Amino acid sequence: MVVSVLEEMRIRSLGVIDDAVVELSPGFTAVTGETGAGKTMVVTSLGLLLGGRADPALVRVGAKAAVVEGRIVVDRASPAAVRAEEAGAELDDGALLVSRTLSAEGRSRAHVGGRGVPVGLLGELADDLVAVHGQTDQQGLLRPARQRAALDRYAGDAVAAPLAKYTDAYRRLRAVAAELDELTTRARERAQEADLLRFGLDEIAAVEPRAGEDAELAAEAERLGHAESLASAATVAHAALAGNPEDPEALDAASLVAAAHRALEAVRSHDPALAALADRAGELGILLRDVAGELAGYASDLDADPRRLAAVEERRAALAHLTRKYGEDAAAVLAWAERSAARLGELEGDDERIAELTAERDALRDELGALARQLTDARTEAAERFAEAVTEELAQLAMPHARVSFDVRQNEVADADSGIEVGGRPVAYGPHGADEVELLLAPHPGAHPRPIAKGASGGELSRVMLAVEVVFAGSDPVPTYLFDEVDAGIGGRAAVEVGRRLARLARTAQVVVVTHLPQVAAFADRHLVVEKTHDGLVTRSGVQAMEGEDRIRELSRMLAGQEDSRLARAHAEELLEAARAGR
Repeated sequence: MVVSVLEEMRIRSLGVIDDAVVELSPGFTAVTGETGAGKTMVVTSLGLLLGGRADPALVRVGAKAAVVEGRIVVDRASPAAVRAEEAGAELDDGALLVSRTLSAEGRSRAHVGGRGVPVGLLGELADDLVAVHGQTDQQGLLRPARQRAALDRYAGDAVAAPLAKYTDAYRRLRAVAAELDELTTRARERAQEADLLRFGLDEIAAVEPRAGEDAELAAEAERLGHAESLASAATVAHAALAGNPEDPEALDAASLVAAAHRALEAVRSHDPALAALADRAGELGILLRDVAGELAGYASDLDADPRRLAAVEERRAALAHLTRKYGEDAAAVLAWAERSAARLGELEGDDERIAELTAERDALRDELGALARQLTDARTEAAERFAEAVTEELAQLAMPHARVSFDVRQNEVADADSGIEVGGRPVAYGPHGADEVELLLAPHPGAHPRPIAKGASGGELSRVMLAVEVVFAGSDPVPTYLFDEVDAGIGGRAAVEVGRRLARLARTAQVVVVTHLPQVAAFADRHLVVEKTHDGLVTRSGVQAMEGEDRIRELSRMLAGQEDSRLARAHAEELLEAARAGR
């Protein structure tokens, strides 16, 4: 079931195409046309939509800019739809609208779902939407990582189950290794921090400050520093309130208030208001005696010992030393000490944590080694079946002597700590195991298998890609395939087999093929023709859908170069009938 479909493209001012709409089938769409008509522009347009390199020379002569727009029906839960919505794009009735504008000056702009986006985002979406396989554009097949992913999906649960466990263990190992590295590489910094904390805590412990002590000492120092003046003031005030024993004739406040009270008491019975004043005068006398008594006690108790003042100042200096370094007052210093003691406990526990992490790291490496071996065995077994199936397909695609194989290998490392042990050897590893997977091709007997990027011509590479995709149909998450000249260098029966296999692939994916072979085009669900017209001054190309009689004429042209040849028409009809029967 195709979950994403490229419904249509609109191409304006690109190369020989002035303005054309390309409507595609969910199944197999064939694009044909005479040499030079502009078939390549269809491929180029899709490449631009996929974030390909923009060449200003592609802009039609006389136009300010070339524009390619595409409508792609996507599943909202698909990675492409999720990534587009993360970028601010909106779906239009379940479809993603994508556009690319290329100015004649070389400026390029991209839009997805009505939102301007970096061109690089188109490339990200393309990885999940479309696989392009052309004469010079086989990136999907050429990337070893894609080959490994394809093999893993082909292998199914045999790889998926251990790979899921491996992935979890790998992530945990990365986290453990990162924490261990943090602890070990910063050991010096942590040791220095611990020493500073210990020094500070020792300083505070030596002084043993109390919360609020600094304020108390400040008040005591102020009192001791002015003891003589305080004592003198208290003595004078006491004499003024209670009298001076050495001068019995001197007046004092207590005697005067007592006299006032006696005078009022003598007549208080005559007026309640005066009686109230008499009571208040009596209270005032009591208060004066109390204050005088406290002044006498204050003066006698005042400590003017200079040794005590020196001790207080020394204690204040010790506290000031702490507050300059650890807090604004004694309470803040104590809070710092509490926090630092907790942090020191953490730092002193690092050795135990390092030992725990080292043991866990070693155990995870052992687990990864065992899982990696399972992955290698499963991949090796699947690679043999996959390669055999692809080789059988190639025999039907005019490559009867070609042999495909997979090289599943591991790279040893000199430092055992930087790898994992697989089969008794320390090897490099990554998030998908320890295997490097590469697809090899021996195009003829006696040829040494080589990576397909080096061992296949353009036409051979396209057919290898087709064979791989046919074998792999239904497992690859990319829902749309574009094959450009996949039939290069073949004809006759091989061409029919190419068409049949493309139709088979189209059962589970959308397939777009640019072809010059009628045997291939006859298998298409939709047949588009790129037509070139002249008005004497300007050459333009358009895209037309071929159905019924029009399709027969196009196939006749492809067969014999003549649209009205009776023999060519008969052959075209025969091809269509054979294609319908052979799907």
